[in-house]
Amino acid sequence: MDEHVDKDEHSGPPSTSTPPESIAKVREAILADHRQTIHDVCEIVGLSYGTTQRILADNLNMRCISARFVPRLLSDNQKALCVSVCRELKQQARDNPNFISNIVTGDETWVYGYDPATKQSSQWKLPNSPQPKKACQVCSNVKSILIIFFNIQGTVYKEFVPPGQIVNGNFHCEVLKWLREGIWRKRPDKWKKNNWFLHQDNAPAHTSFAVRQFLTSKNITVIPHPPYSPDLAPCEFFLFPNMKLQLKGRHFDTTEEIHADTQEVIDTNI
Repeated sequence: MDEHVDKDEHSGPPSTSTPPESIAKVREAILADHRQTIHDVCEIVGLSYGTTQRILADNLNMRCISARFVPRLLSDNQKALCVSVCRELKQQARDNPNFISNIVTGDETWVYGYDPATKQSSQWKLPNSPQPKKACQVCSNVKSILIIFFNIQGTVYKEFVPPGQIVNGNFHCEVLKWLREGIWRKRPDKWKKNNWFLHQDNAPAHTSFAVRQFLTSKNITVIPHPPYSPDLAPCEFFLFPNMKLQLKGRHFDTTEEIHADTQEVIDTNI
């Protein structure tokens, strides 16, 4: 029996490094479909679960995350249009110092008799404590549609839609008539010079044939708005969020109460 304690010469312990070929196979499999699970990749490349997981985490520096929900996935053409419109508006603002002040923007939104306030839902608990529960609250049935147009100087026209009235192209034409009257009364200088521009989003009621025909007949210049771009609509990113934040948690029993408080909030924001 060999009684020597010295180690015999050998090639050493098995290497723990991952062969480049295996890394390349895993990378190719993941790039083919980013939604595959580790088990799916294991079946494709013929590696163990632990090896595949180690390659993804250590060698490829990848991790599996949940997709973030967004309102709309824009196509390449829609993204290109958004860039083009933004560049056009930026250039007009550079060429005309009064460009921003000449824009009249507007939109419509629902205002509810009760809009539950957003509260923190998470809380600390012991390991043996039951899972906390919270009732799902909904907006009240008492509601009204607010239509508002404003510019840098303040509100030009606002109105609550009569109950039961459908906001379509024909109704929006009437709204635009009231808007022109508001400009004539509140912005006489812009009415005389006819140097104001209309900005609104691409809702069906705003882009209907009847509306386009009315805008053309009255020589109203419309600021282009890229599709699905609430970040470029002042009502969407400025007025309505601030207005509804201040109205959250309030209870209104009638539409008249809604109108009164909404009017007060609008006056403080514009």
